[in-house]
Amino acid sequence: MVVKSLLSAILLLLISGSAFAQSLRVAVISDLNGSYGSTDYNPRVNAAVERIIKLAPDLVISTGDMVAGQRRPVLSETQVKAMWQAFHAGVTDPLRSAGIPLLVTPGNHDASAYGGFEGERRIFAEQWRARKPAVDYIDDADYPFFYAFRMKNVTFVSLDATVIGPLQGGQSKRLRALAARDETLIAFSHLPLWPFAIGRETEIIGDTGLQDIFRSIDLDLHLSGHHHAFYPGWKDETVFVSQACLGGGPRRLLGTSTRSAHAITVLEISAQGEIDITAYTGDAFSFPIDWTKLPTQVGSGSSALKRLDLVP
Repeated sequence: MVVKSLLSAILLLLISGSAFAQSLRVAVISDLNGSYGSTDYNPRVNAAVERIIKLAPDLVISTGDMVAGQRRPVLSETQVKAMWQAFHAGVTDPLRSAGIPLLVTPGNHDASAYGGFEGERRIFAEQWRARKPAVDYIDDADYPFFYAFRMKNVTFVSLDATVIGPLQGGQSKRLRALAARDETLIAFSHLPLWPFAIGRETEIIGDTGLQDIFRSIDLDLHLSGHHHAFYPGWKDETVFVSQACLGGGPRRLLGTSTRSAHAITVLEISAQGEIDITAYTGDAFSFPIDWTKLPTQVGSGSSALKRLDLVP
């Protein structure tokens, strides 16, 4: 229902260039970290934050990897907390001062669920529970890991996906419980369900059962990070958007030879549930990425995603 209107809206915008009166603006950032243990951020992170503040979105979503943990030997508690202090100084606090809530989901370098990184997960929880945004939560028992909240006409769900393979901890069941809500539904996680980038083909959730759940609950959009490349894809009635990185290591989309540009993603969601998706790149993040320069699909066989504007 909403997916069909979403596709129609995007295609119409691409053809006519007309603008819809939007009711909700969301900026999406991802993979901002540098080298292990680093408390320094590339100046482009500051530029992205400045651009987002000028855009004045209703909220910002981070799809993970805000700091650079998950190192072996494991970083000390002092080192991990110093990284978070630097992230808050450069990202969280400027957005908060501008009145823009930041909603996060854990990345593998923030709060890996693999053994040995329990301390980093604990610190991640402490950091974000102390900065929990004042939004309308539907399910926040496990914030800041799995949680759901509503803003205007949209329900958002954070999925805790930092390890390869199906979602853990009963998340799928809780996700199904959101099916009865007659409004736009957007999920976001660090790992994608399907592969986007060369070299990360197996670093995915990769659970066909989750795809079935997405379809059954009429999920409109899934936002992910980790693959460090922007791509708006579509599969089985669901839109999947992989985020470009703001930190180090931009990657090549499957089937391409050029690394993805650093970028932020902006969603414009109308009161009718129509979603316009634009990724902005450049030194000041003011140049839209041209979708026609992206491959017509990424992946192959059962994991193939078609470029969104080519969906009939």
